[in-house]
Amino acid sequence: MGDTPKSHPRYLSLKTRDAIVAGVEKGITSLHGLVAHGRGEALDYLLGERTHPFARRAARAAAATLLLAERPVLSVNGNAAALVAADMVRLGKAVDAPLEVNIFHTSKSRERAMRRHLLEHGADQVLMPTRKAELDYLDHNRRFVHPDGIFKADVIFVPLEDGDRCEALRKMGRDVVVVDLNPLSRTARTATVAIVDNVVRALPLLVQEAHELAKATPRRLRQLVARYDNAKVLADAEARLRRGTR
Repeated sequence: MGDTPKSHPRYLSLKTRDAIVAGVEKGITSLHGLVAHGRGEALDYLLGERTHPFARRAARAAAATLLLAERPVLSVNGNAAALVAADMVRLGKAVDAPLEVNIFHTSKSRERAMRRHLLEHGADQVLMPTRKAELDYLDHNRRFVHPDGIFKADVIFVPLEDGDRCEALRKMGRDVVVVDLNPLSRTARTATVAIVDNVVRALPLLVQEAHELAKATPRRLRQLVARYDNAKVLADAEARLRRGTR
């Protein structure tokens, strides 16, 4: 952050940008991730850079969905690794799910760097993509997954997701939980649960919800999931975006 004081009105935004840049320098984030982050930052600005009730409803349903899962897996890309590695590790432990590296832009060295980075942040298990298991409906690098991870998972958490993989997983009958600042994206509209929020706020909230629901009965968790309406959440998020900074 250099000489930027915490009193600076854009301090948190600048801090997040620096984390992405550091991720590139460390070899865990692609340059394309910088572009994607900038697009999300613009949407977050219109949301007032805060977590709204619709995101809190989604986070609670997301936590319940992950806790009900028999084989949950947390998918990690370069931006997520750079921004919320520690929170991803905490979430994995809270819902008893392994982390799995999965990136769009092919790079074995970046995949290995991401694995080291996650282990440095306390991960017990980080699965890596292989050529032994492929997802249907995809023809790019994201189709390669671990045979005992995403390939067999019934619920996959995919923050900062590409829409085509979310769509492919849904076609394969999987539930998908996403974090996406764009309620109009294919990812958000295809997902089982979409948390429309900045990932740096959404992950701590999701960890908190998972801990609060850890002792809930399966019946209670199923009720929370059944009451959740993703279309309503996206409509509320879109309405807030359209109001902008007014």
